[in-house]
Amino acid sequence: MGCIHKKEIQKSENWKRRATMSSPPAIVNLRMLFVCCILIAVKGGWDEEVGLLRRGGEQREFDYFKLALQWPGTYCRKTRHCCSSNACCTRSNSPSVFTIHGLWTEYNDGTWPSCCSGRPFDEKEISTLLEPMRKYWPSLSCGSPRSCHHKKGPFWGHEWEKHGTCAYPVVHDEYEFFLTTLNVYFKYNVTEVLFEAGYVPSNSEKYPLGGIISAIQNAFHTTPELVCSGDALEELRICFFKNFEPRDCAYDTSLRRSCPQYVSLPAHGSWGFRSNTTAAS
Repeated sequence: MGCIHKKEIQKSENWKRRATMSSPPAIVNLRMLFVCCILIAVKGGWDEEVGLLRRGGEQREFDYFKLALQWPGTYCRKTRHCCSSNACCTRSNSPSVFTIHGLWTEYNDGTWPSCCSGRPFDEKEISTLLEPMRKYWPSLSCGSPRSCHHKKGPFWGHEWEKHGTCAYPVVHDEYEFFLTTLNVYFKYNVTEVLFEAGYVPSNSEKYPLGGIISAIQNAFHTTPELVCSGDALEELRICFFKNFEPRDCAYDTSLRRSCPQYVSLPAHGSWGFRSNTTAAS
């Protein structure tokens, strides 16, 4: 019944009366279900990536934020070919800190909104942020991720269209989304916390996973989510209330189980891409 508008019901009182008199209840219910399906098909769509029904491009408001950070030394070990858009390919300017993967909107039930209503990504909107963006939010891949408009585009465009458009009413536009993410990243400086605790880049040293978790807990009063690639730490994620005060993630997806008891933070010297390749546009 929730799919049928009141005015449609009021307009069809005579039809309903006739249908009730002439049709068994099961048939009436099937008709209503059929109408609902038509309305959904016309006004909404199914987001296969997250399994969420989206009606009219609108999804319910998110519950909290998740800041996903990536360790370049681990990501860049997977690089085999270079291109101009991949920060892994320039050793002299390569990041030696956790960089931003994205600021994601999450639901407390473990799902998340995706590709909400909003303007497509336009790099001109963040022209004044490009310098810190390139340094602290670089792409670590040559691939072009899929946008919400079934086209491939830049890494930043993917993050804005998939996640940033769902951050309303906390952030209202593309510029505010990227600026807010940078400010949160600088305020909750994961790299600084871990380095001060003695967890520094190394191609030989391994660190206790529990020690890394405790360092973040002591600094920010929240338990991080960790993702590993083999024995190397690949991502570290921290969750926040909508006012950007730290909180535990609602659903601990046990990502840390992908990590062994001792993990590494590979230094950039261990990157495995071919040195004889040249940057491609």
